[in-house]
Amino acid sequence: MKDLPLNALRVFALACAKGGVRSAARELGIAHSSVSRHLAELEKWLGVPLSREKGAGRRGWTPTPQGEALGKAVLAGLLEVEAATQAVREARSPFAVTISAAPSFAARWLLPRLPALERAHPRIELSVLINQRTEDLGAGGIDLAVRMGAGPWPDLHCEALMDDALYPVMSPEVWDKAGRPSRPQALSSMRLLHDRDPHAGWERWRERFGPASLNLQRGPRFASSELLLRAAAQGQGVALARHRLAADDVATGLLARPFGEREVRVERAYWIVWPDRAPRDAVATTIAWLKDQARRS
Repeated sequence: MKDLPLNALRVFALACAKGGVRSAARELGIAHSSVSRHLAELEKWLGVPLSREKGAGRRGWTPTPQGEALGKAVLAGLLEVEAATQAVREARSPFAVTISAAPSFAARWLLPRLPALERAHPRIELSVLINQRTEDLGAGGIDLAVRMGAGPWPDLHCEALMDDALYPVMSPEVWDKAGRPSRPQALSSMRLLHDRDPHAGWERWRERFGPASLNLQRGPRFASSELLLRAAAQGQGVALARHRLAADDVATGLLARPFGEREVRVERAYWIVWPDRAPRDAVATTIAWLKDQARRS
């Protein structure tokens, strides 16, 4: 084992897999000449030619039959080593749980509640990943997710977590400057802020409360509810907020809710989802805790 030129073997296997010296160099992030040098050293060590003359074949580089056999064997061995090392790296405590969520939900609803989870279940080690896709669930060690939108989703276990409500918010300064309006008609003269969330658009508010003439084409658009609410708090305009994400800012006075109790209800707005199999004990405990927090809020 100590005599094997492991670096050269790795480079050669990659050249075989990628179809040439240049492709291997790009994959490894090294110079083309470095790959050529490794291959020359390997041929010298073996005493057998591993590739055909430059220009042979369509790709300009093809392994000899001996080289192709060696490349396949080395690549298979390296893939086994990679799988084994990845399994070791991913070995976790039975109390470790990884949850994924949209960035706004993670920052504004989940994060403030994590101390309560630690007090209730001190052995659970919860890691939070920012990810909004459902197709990645089960990959990368993700145990469960909270998703916003119209579920359920196929091939996943899905349970509705909680409803939501939409209502306009703005900074107290903007509200005062506008004369502290209390009726939706005042929105026609105000700068609207838009969330790219398709389930929280101003269309839903206009349909329910108006005004019918409200121009939804004007105003900047933000990639997340977190950015939207920050912009509103900074006085950049009026935003249509999700109650679950804006409630703390409204309660502390950072944001004003000018139109009283008017709101658009959003049923089954948040879902708990996990791979369609029985969850581990720690994951099941976390799911039960999330449901309890949703009931409390």
